[in-house]
Amino acid sequence: MVNYAINLGMWTILFFILGMYKPQWPLFFLKKPNRFIIVVITTILVMITLTLYGEGTRRFKLEQATKLQVPQDVAPAVPVPVPVPETPVTK
Repeated sequence: MVNYAINLGMWTILFFILGMYKPQWPLFFLKKPNRFIIVVITTILVMITLTLYGEGTRRFKLEQATKLQVPQDVAPAVPVPVPVPETPVTK
């Protein structure tokens, strides 16, 4: 997830720079694009990027923590017979 966040961050920076230079390039499908729309879309993309990065690092840390834990009370998969002591016969 962190790799996706870095890639999205790069695309966001590229989108912002191109949009501030010439808004018609990234927003080619609009009739009258302006720089305010570029700023709004960039803000949303930055929020998505930071959320994705934070979630990716959280999952990575959680994964590392679970790898270090050793299970202590694991039941055996096959039941093991336990010998029963014989009782002495008294007469």
